[in-house]
Order: sequence, then C-alpha cells, then structure tokens
Amino acid sequence: MLSLLANAGADPIQWAELGLTPGIDLGFFTLRWYSLAYLAGILLGYWHLSKMVKSPGAPMAQRHVDDLFFYCTLGIILGGRLGYAAFYQPDLFGSLALFKLWTGGMSFHGGVIGVLIAIAWVAWRGGLNWLRVCDYIAVNVPFGMMFGRLANFVNGELYGRPADVSWAMVFPSDPLGLARHPSQLYQAALEGALMIAILLPLFWYTRARYRPGFLVGVFTVGISIARFVNEFFREPDAHLAYVVAETGLSRGQWLTLPMIAIGLAVIAYSLTRTPKSPAPGEAKAA
Repeated sequence: MLSLLANAGADPIQWAELGLTPGIDLGFFTLRWYSLAYLAGILLGYWHLSKMVKSPGAPMAQRHVDDLFFYCTLGIILGGRLGYAAFYQPDLFGSLALFKLWTGGMSFHGGVIGVLIAIAWVAWRGGLNWLRVCDYIAVNVPFGMMFGRLANFVNGELYGRPADVSWAMVFPSDPLGLARHPSQLYQAALEGALMIAILLPLFWYTRARYRPGFLVGVFTVGISIARFVNEFFREPDAHLAYVVAETGLSRGQWLTLPMIAIGLAVIAYSLTRTPKSPAPGEAKAA
C-alpha cells in the first residue's frame, strides 16, 4: 500500500490493488465488514456510555443503558433503512430489496430519527430527562459514524466526485473508471474522528454534561456541517443527480440545513438555562 501511495503523484491509486476484501470468509458465509462496522460502533458506544453513567451527574443508570443499547440498535437499523428508502429511493417500498440490508443503503438522517424515537421510548418508560439522555447518546454516535464510513471505503462504495488530487482513486464499481475523491475517508475523518475529538473532551473535561442539550446541540451542528462539506466531494446517487443540477446542492445537503438550525437552537436554549448542579464533593471542571 505504501508503494501505491508513493506513486500516487503520477497515476491515480487503484482501489482494487489495495488488497481490501468485503469481509471475513468463513467458508460457508462471508462476515461483511459493513455489518462488523455497525456492530463495532454500537458495542464501543455501549461500553463508553456505561463508563459515562458511572461518572457524577449521570441522568440514568446502567439498566437504562442496557435498554438504550437494544432500542437504539433497532432505531439505527430500521430508521436508517426506512429513511434511505423515503429520502433517496422510494421504489424500495413494496419490494423485498427493502430488507436486504447487506447490500448497503442506510440514511444518516433516518438513523437519527430512529434513535431519537428510541431514546424517547426509554426516557418515557424510565421517567428520565429526554434531552439529557440525548446528550449522553450523542457523545457516542461518532464511533459508529467513523466505522461505518471506513466500511464504505472497504466496500468501494459511495465514492467521491472526479478529482485530480494526488490521492485520487479509481474504484472498480465506477462504470466510468474515473479517478475520484475517496470521500468515504473524508467522512470518517470529519463525521467520526473529528467529532470524537470534540465531544469526548467536552464531556470528560468540562461541565458541558450539566447543561441539558448542549452536547447534543454541538453534535447536531458539528455532524451536519461535516456532512454538508463532505457532500461537495461525494458523488450523488445517480437517480438524485438532478437535485444537484437543479439546485446546486445535493439531497443530503438540503437535509442537513434544518439540522444545523435545530442544533444551533438547542445550543442557545442550553446556554440560557441554569446548568444542573454537580454532585456534592465533585470537583468542578473548567
């Protein structure tokens, strides 16, 4: 791989020569990286959330984390798939292809809606503060975003627009065979790694956790801006290319604009409210 990168200045990188595989071949079944990415993101989020609720000021207990693990997983899968069908490919409704999750096709916005409904259900059942639970969940979402986008890259799908940068790649699934932005890696960096680098320090080293809505507001604004920027490099779905041609923005960008506005409103709401008091004896963070 290093030799390929070293020669990238002369010729585009051939994705097929990177030695990537769709998954782990078990002989009778291939365990796909796409599925493992979702599993890794959910399990890491569950582990980290369990650690978060043991810190002072937590709005829920471990039993609520266990419930959230189950219902949010359903929300991600059902919301993500149904959202993709609703926003990007309505013809999936009424077809068995709707249930073929292993073929790809998940909507970030649909997944967000599914998770919000799941949180609302768990919060209502447990008498929890819905907004504070959202704060805690939001800190962990970028784990799944990062792994999911890396899995897209390994699958050679959702590649970027044509590019002449030295790291441009040719993906076998591209019928035109053009050198393109590896936009999956851009998304993994901005929507995943960068948001992790922002949200984890905010939670662990500041008093942001005591301002209901602040963390989920930062997440919403940050992830939406990252998605908006990344869409300039990502190739639009073929059946939605007309949206870019007619409006200058992709369907994904239009969907992120209201999310940015909502995130800013939630942050403003959080900053105008009196923060929750730390537990007695708890050291105050900056």
